Amino acid sequence: MPRRALIIGGTRFIGRHTVEEFQAADYDVTIFNRGTHENPFGDDVGHVEGDRTEEGQLRLAAERVDPDVVVDCVAYHPRDVRVACEVFADVDAYVYISSGASYGAEHIPKREDDTPLHDCTAEQATDDSAETYGPRKAEGDRAVFAAAEQGVNAMAVRPPVVYGPHDYTERFDYWIDRVDTHDRIVVPGDGTNLWHLVYVGDVASALRVVAEEGTPGEAYNVGDGHAPTLGEWVELVADACDTDIEPVFASARELAAVDLDLTDFPIYRPALHLLETAKLRALGWRATPHQETLAATVADHRASDRTGRENGPDRATTERLLDVLETV
Repeated sequence: MPRRALIIGGTRFIGRHTVEEFQAADYDVTIFNRGTHENPFGDDVGHVEGDRTEEGQLRLAAERVDPDVVVDCVAYHPRDVRVACEVFADVDAYVYISSGASYGAEHIPKREDDTPLHDCTAEQATDDSAETYGPRKAEGDRAVFAAAEQGVNAMAVRPPVVYGPHDYTERFDYWIDRVDTHDRIVVPGDGTNLWHLVYVGDVASALRVVAEEGTPGEAYNVGDGHAPTLGEWVELVADACDTDIEPVFASARELAAVDLDLTDFPIYRPALHLLETAKLRALGWRATPHQETLAATVADHRASDRTGRENGPDRATTERLLDVLETV
């Protein structure tokens, strides 16, 4: 009899790939969500409709599915994690998707057992803003650790920014769109900005590996095997698009000439962000090479209506900047 996996979420991005990962490993998969997004799986995947923030509905899903493994893709507040750890206290593995944003210190690299997490106030714990995302995820981690001390098989996986097919955030799509449609690409700074990313399929495989091989009460970073700088990413995307481009690097002072800031561009982060992934690799997990991840990501971008253009400066503004730079 196949093992049963319950994916909380499961239809949009990380959850969608997680469903496919567990299916490929011969699990009987059910998703639990509100049904507000199209279900891409049809009858191949079970579906329990409900609101995960309602404890009674979560308990009903647990009773109906009786899962061996639970992967929580949509726990955005500490209370969500605490309740889930109570509801699924007897499963073989409860895996919470945390975030690299949970780290509260700018260490290079960030290590699970050494780098401090964000503190989280009571006000932050119930907030929904982007500013409190890291503290809320960190408090969810602490809920996992506390549950494990009580005998719950709870673990956390911490990805940084995720890219790949079906990425509704469109952060990475911004750069694919630029590279795929223009030959001169404005890159903020000198191109050495580094923000560790991770391919969505590798997050999904990490979730399964941690569910099967992880240790309760532990957190595991996941990230690409190589962490390119932003300048390198632009070149890698150009290779995947099979096009020639000219990166044009623009300093903060040069960007200011057209009222832009370095952080107006997606995947630019003032401080270097690198996650150590040795702990996850020790479980047998391996990252997919960029040649494969970018081929799949570019193909999906071209087949979709995503452009990512709302995530960064519009082309008219960057054209003005290019004109300014040519006169300097």
